[in-house]
This record gives sequence, structure tokens and C-alpha cells, in this order.
Amino acid sequence: MIQIAEFTFNAFQENTYVLFDETKECVIIDPGCYEEFERIELQDFIESNGLKVVKLLNTHSHVDHILGNFFVKNKYDVKLFIHKKDEETLRSVKLYAPTYGFELYQEVKCDEYLEEGDVVTFGNSSLNVLFVPGHAPGHIVFVNKEQKFCINGDVLFRRSIGRTDLPGGDHETLITNIREKMFALPEDMVVYAGHGPSTTIGEEKRENPFLR
Repeated sequence: MIQIAEFTFNAFQENTYVLFDETKECVIIDPGCYEEFERIELQDFIESNGLKVVKLLNTHSHVDHILGNFFVKNKYDVKLFIHKKDEETLRSVKLYAPTYGFELYQEVKCDEYLEEGDVVTFGNSSLNVLFVPGHAPGHIVFVNKEQKFCINGDVLFRRSIGRTDLPGGDHETLITNIREKMFALPEDMVVYAGHGPSTTIGEEKRENPFLR
């Protein structure tokens, strides 16, 4: 059974997730840890729970979601997985990170690509990959069908949606993908977002003002 640990990091209040199961293998999704104390918090959790990091996953490559990529990749000697269409987004971060106050951002390169239909495995567990662009051109969502949850980055928020005014964003694409892909998931599926509290597919179908 997968357990989910959530951390909120950096000035953008970004949610970082560590997923692990009874084997103690884990994956880290969207590490936003930038400050030293944030990296220590993540490291201490992994060590105190005896976890073995086996993969680094990014839902997408905006700066707030990848500030800890360098730390995780080098500390735990793991590969970074993203969607190929977000590689340019990843490369561009080094150009604008200082304007947001992240002068110490360290660039890393992607090691392997993920596409819709792929299955990410760790321990006895698996995550299915959905391709849901709109907020970012290569945005993906990680879905666990058995436990009915997904780590959805900045696609869908509680009563809101991801912004689409950044390079590579497109409002109509995002809305279409939420309706056709996210809303095709079970209504009781828990949605863990890149910012703010979790929600469910059913709640957002009924209550989200952007999707009525």
C-alpha cells in the first residue's frame, strides 16, 4: 500500500510528494526544496523512515516544482523522468530563476522520458501516466487506480485550475484535457495538487467555477 508524505516548500508554497510502500522504496515527485532547511527536512524524513529513493519524477518543469531536482538527483543517485515536451521548459529555468530570487538554482538534465500510458514502478507499487498539457506543454499526472489518488501538479486545484499565461500554456487545451482526461477518472479519486489542499474529482466536477 502506498503512503503519501507531503511537504510545502519555497516561496511559491509548492507541494512536494514522497510516495513509498512496505518495501521502503520511494519516488520523489516535484521537489521544490530550495533552502538548506527544506532539503534537510526532506532528507530527514527519508532517513528516519528508512526509505530508498529510486526515482525522481516531475509533473512539469516550472521553477517552483524543480528547485530540488539537483539535490535529489545527486544525493540519491537517481534518474529524472519528465515528458519530452517539457524539456524546453526545464532548460529555460536557468534563464529566469534569478528573477524570482532563486540565484542558486542548479540545472539538471532529464534522463528518461515518460509518455501517456507508461507505468512508473517502485517497490510493489505502480503509477499510471496521463498526459495533460495546458498549464505546461509537457505536463503529466501520476495516477494510482487501486488506491484512487493522483498527483496532478498544477492541472487541477481545489475550486481552481492551473494558470495558462506562462510560455507553453494554453487555456482551451487545459480545459479540454481536464474534462476529457481528469474528469474521466472516478469521482472519489483524491487529487493531490501542486499547491494548496487536496480535493476529489467529484468535488471539482460539481463545484469548480472554471469547469461548469
